[in-house]
Amino acid sequence: MLDRVATPADLRSLPESDLRQVADELRRETIDAVSVTGGHLGAGLGVVELTVALHYVFDTPRDRVIWDVGHQAYPHKILTGRRDRIRTLRQAGGLSGFTRRAESDYDPFGAAHSSTSISAGLGMAVARDLAGAQNNVVAVIGDGALSAGMAYEAMNNAGAMQSRLIVILNDNDMSIAPPTGAMSAYLARLASSHAYQSIRETAKQLARRLPKFFYDKAKKTEEYSRGYWMGGTLFEELGFYYVGPIDGHNLDHLLPVLKNVRDMPTGPVLVHVVTKKGKGYAPAEASLDKYHGVNAFDVVTGAQARPKANAPGYTRVFAESLAQEARDDDKIVAITAAMPSGTGLDLFGVEFPERTFDVGIAEQHAVTFAAGLATEGYKPFCAIYSTFLQRGYDQLVHDVAIQKLPVRFAIDRAGLVGSDGATHAGSFDIAYLACLPGMVVMAAADEAELVHMVATAAAYNDGPIAFRYPRGEGVGVDMPARGIPLAIGKGRVLRQGSRVALLSLGTRLAEALKAAEDLAAKGISTTVADARFAKPIDRELTLDLARNHEILITIEEGSSGGFGAAVLALLSEEGLLDAGLKVRAMTLPDVFMNHDKPERMYAAAGLDAQGIVAKVSAALGRVDAAPLGRIA
Repeated sequence: MLDRVATPADLRSLPESDLRQVADELRRETIDAVSVTGGHLGAGLGVVELTVALHYVFDTPRDRVIWDVGHQAYPHKILTGRRDRIRTLRQAGGLSGFTRRAESDYDPFGAAHSSTSISAGLGMAVARDLAGAQNNVVAVIGDGALSAGMAYEAMNNAGAMQSRLIVILNDNDMSIAPPTGAMSAYLARLASSHAYQSIRETAKQLARRLPKFFYDKAKKTEEYSRGYWMGGTLFEELGFYYVGPIDGHNLDHLLPVLKNVRDMPTGPVLVHVVTKKGKGYAPAEASLDKYHGVNAFDVVTGAQARPKANAPGYTRVFAESLAQEARDDDKIVAITAAMPSGTGLDLFGVEFPERTFDVGIAEQHAVTFAAGLATEGYKPFCAIYSTFLQRGYDQLVHDVAIQKLPVRFAIDRAGLVGSDGATHAGSFDIAYLACLPGMVVMAAADEAELVHMVATAAAYNDGPIAFRYPRGEGVGVDMPARGIPLAIGKGRVLRQGSRVALLSLGTRLAEALKAAEDLAAKGISTTVADARFAKPIDRELTLDLARNHEILITIEEGSSGGFGAAVLALLSEEGLLDAGLKVRAMTLPDVFMNHDKPERMYAAAGLDAQGIVAKVSAALGRVDAAPLGRIA
């Protein structure tokens, strides 16, 4: 049956009796595709029936369907003309793991960070109203994403504006509703029906003829009586008409309700759909994380392919180092914004449950919550991905930096992140942190350095401090038994040369050392230094390298405007740029790089050993400078 569905128009040509088979085949196709590519699985399996129902009831892409976050959109991609490419998910040149406007007209809004769908949907709905159009706008948001303040800001605005907007709450974890069944399905159909809406509107018109006191009482009585039987009082107070809860896996329940809300004439409506993550695939249903994110796996057994690690992963090193510090310091606490396993704080939480805080998808709150802890003498470690910390930037400035509070920021996923692409790349944190007065910014060159930086952050009390580290495994260096606090603002020299100086910040250090070997083979003597700190810069080390080498090249896994820019400012201030010194700042290119394997992305960015050698050769004016890779 799925072979007959190339687009949603094909789906809408089928009788409703065929949709169950389409959903079953769509679930199998999703499982099979992700078993090849890896990626997000559990969330997509949970919305298979909802995806079929939405594309059957609504006239997509004329009607806009916005998937919040987007990691549940694989079934949607299969139904919207991308089935032939679904096994290219998250591969070089293949489909994105999230919704992406450039990929399809059926993706009206790109998303990979949560809680944006209602805001975007309201914008589309208002644009439709201004243009005098009649299409529907549907935002599908999960219960986890609804924990973010932005979702409530959007709902509050939508309720006040009364634009026609449909929000589907995909509740797969919150349990904010009683179990669904025949009665709740009946009530949902009744409340969303045209007949009920007509009776309700007639009653409203009659009630308006009563004195205001009686009208207000009648209105509240209707709202709260419906809220008593169906729930949703919170959403009603925000101005939404609430329908649900309904079984998100029962097409006989979904279809009539969606048709009813599609045909409602005005105002925002919220449909509460209860689903199960990993639905229909036993290994996912049995897993604690419902196979939220997986490697390639065996469909029959569910066993995931896990390449043998050659070195410990940075995230685990951070978590174990933090636990080691916390054993000796009961003031250390850890904060995550709905990413306990991604940041390693689930491991910390096993040993220190009372000192571990998961605040939900609320990075703004996480930062200010940490600031509050710091005012009372605690040592908060706020572990947030680089790309997500962007969401808490005002709080970082206003609530932490200005007040000089010693909040420790553990910044995971620094640099390029491979298959998650531009939306999850940690490209900007060096630039947006190092510009803040009083901020200390470190970047670990390897897993051993990360241990020392955790110890440094634990010991530092003079203001905010951050340390960044990448996704994946370390480089295989010898690990220290215990972290030793570093001298603030001091780097180190690992290889001494005379002509070229490579000043690296972060894990490009290994590539800088390889480049030095290649340059030595060409007869070019090269010094390699690890800056360790993006702020404060090691002035003594930097000026020494500049005064005693013909060429100075800075290397960082971040955007322009970061470490290299600070070095150039220092050298300009000291007049060294006027003395014939050749300086080059190697950063990530000024583009959003598409998903690929990290090593290929760094090669394309020119930040591997070959790219560094090419940069040196070009600075020397040598004809053997190798061309840089093409930027994806």
